[in-house]
Amino acid sequence: MKGRPMPTSLIARDVALGYGDDPVISDLTLEVPDGSFTIIIGPNACGKSTLLRGLARLLKPSAGSVLLDGTAIHSQKSKEVAKRLGLLPQSSLAPDGITVADLVSRGRFPHQNAMRTWSQADEAAVAQAMDATNVTELSRRLVDELSGGQRQRVWVAMALAQQTGHLLLDEPTTFLDIAHQIDLMELFAELHRDGATLVAVLHDLNHAARYASHLVAMRDGQIVAQGNPREIITEQLVEAVYDLPCKVIEDPVSGAPLVLPLGGRR
Repeated sequence: MKGRPMPTSLIARDVALGYGDDPVISDLTLEVPDGSFTIIIGPNACGKSTLLRGLARLLKPSAGSVLLDGTAIHSQKSKEVAKRLGLLPQSSLAPDGITVADLVSRGRFPHQNAMRTWSQADEAAVAQAMDATNVTELSRRLVDELSGGQRQRVWVAMALAQQTGHLLLDEPTTFLDIAHQIDLMELFAELHRDGATLVAVLHDLNHAARYASHLVAMRDGQIVAQGNPREIITEQLVEAVYDLPCKVIEDPVSGAPLVLPLGGRR
């Protein structure tokens, strides 16, 4: 017997997305399960980040629609969307001379009134976000003085300070060493356990297999497979998506699928 469909507040329905006359994605539908850690994987230029930008309201579909809470996201005011959906983009640049506390505080902008009055609720949200990401001790430091891993945590803290139900992450572990990658993935896993809905684009298939509750595999602008990674990651899927011969075994640490490449691409 099939289970009940999971509720979803964020949906891409029959969308076409791209940057010119030729769409990167056509006629694609994705329903993000509420409360999931959804991770999108696939080879370079398959449309992963394009899809995420569409979900984040940064790209307007040339066909179809992206729905947030049942309403087309592009028909909603930016500030209202920002109260419900946060984004950690692939490349984030902080203003020169800004401190960690000031940058994290910018996450409160959607919740402030026209007078931008700073409230106790704002103060509490910033403190909670910095505590969750372990950057409280860095609050007075300049962002441009931090290491790559520290900076990425500060950007996550800013997104958390928005107090949204959904957090979108575009290749959040890029340029980080393996220790910082795991630290960040563990942080996202904790947010997921606390009830947040996360959607991330990742290149590392084994990170995706270990941490995702819902995996989306893409190729050539289309979804090839989606579901629980323990059910869908197979040697056949990996070769179909990446043209990469591999062996899939059980991760001895997590029990998730572990992909071992056998050689170069075919």
